[in-house]
Amino acid sequence: MLAQIFTWWNGATIGTLFTIAKRANLIGTDEMGNRYYESRDNKSYDGRKRRWVVYNGYAEASKVSPDWHGWLHYTFDEPPTAEPLKRRAWELDHQPNLTGTPLAWRPPGSLAAEGVRPAATGDYEAWKPE
Repeated sequence: MLAQIFTWWNGATIGTLFTIAKRANLIGTDEMGNRYYESRDNKSYDGRKRRWVVYNGYAEASKVSPDWHGWLHYTFDEPPTAEPLKRRAWELDHQPNLTGTPLAWRPPGSLAAEGVRPAATGDYEAWKPE
């Protein structure tokens, strides 16, 4: 309970949940479990309805898929629940940014990766101070 009051990175705080319950409507949920809301009134600084995302778990902006990102930033008027973004045959499924996690990609020779660094090819000259 204290973590929910004082931390924002593990989900919405009590204050945010109270504001959303008082002022917003649930618009939809994505495949990662994030919930998206829109305000009932136009009390934003620019006269538009304010939009929120409440992350499922750790708050990481890359967990928002492109279609919901467009809706959050007013690129699309209709949410993906009403008008899904058209997918191309060459598009891959959305993945969050894994940098800084144990699942991050580590190239061969990286200090964090196992294995031996490949030998230098000799296609450069080392700089020597004069």
